[in-house]
Amino acid sequence: MATWANLGLQDSSSPLMEQLNFFHDHTLLILTMITILVGYIMGMLLFNKFTNRYLLHGQTIEIIWTVLPAIILMFIAFPSLRLLYLMDEINTPSITLKSIGHQWYWSYEYSDFLNLEFDSYMIPTNELETNGFRLLDVDNRIVLPMNNQIRILVTATDVLHSWTVPSLGVKVDATPGRLNQINFLINRPGLFFGQCSEICGANHSFMPIVIESIPMNYFIKWITSMTN
Repeated sequence: MATWANLGLQDSSSPLMEQLNFFHDHTLLILTMITILVGYIMGMLLFNKFTNRYLLHGQTIEIIWTVLPAIILMFIAFPSLRLLYLMDEINTPSITLKSIGHQWYWSYEYSDFLNLEFDSYMIPTNELETNGFRLLDVDNRIVLPMNNQIRILVTATDVLHSWTVPSLGVKVDATPGRLNQINFLINRPGLFFGQCSEICGANHSFMPIVIESIPMNYFIKWITSMTN
């Protein structure tokens, strides 16, 4: 989860988010190099007194400063397109979870099991325990097994919402009358926090998401206890 004065991205908890972090660093390095080069050239133009009265055209330099940015853009575009296709790839899922956005809470249905569904509301500050996270903890957490392909189906009943968990690299719009899906894999146990990322009314800030990632044997025990 994001902590105080955290200016960077959250630690990745899925292979997809790891790749997004790498792409961010890769693009930032290219932008830093461009900024330094352009800043250096502008500084030289401002502070040196050399001039060439007979310079009318420079086809060579014009070709260079047209072709070079195009090559640099390709170094950004190809990794970006690769990631876009990877994010849309749906592998064979072990578990399917349906997430339904409401004003202002989430409902979850485990589609692979009978009668396993619940609502998830934010815990109000006055009911929060000492070790709870204000505006982020919920009364019913999503429980998912780690190291398994998970498919999330996302929709809404009233207005637009957006189901977002930054550390997993997941952000899906919840649209009334439409079923969106995304696939991810959690590669470590823990609690992962997210929030609705589409302005959906007065209590938009108060519909958080909490995923509890646990090993498969504990997940089977949890499922058994919930369905009995």
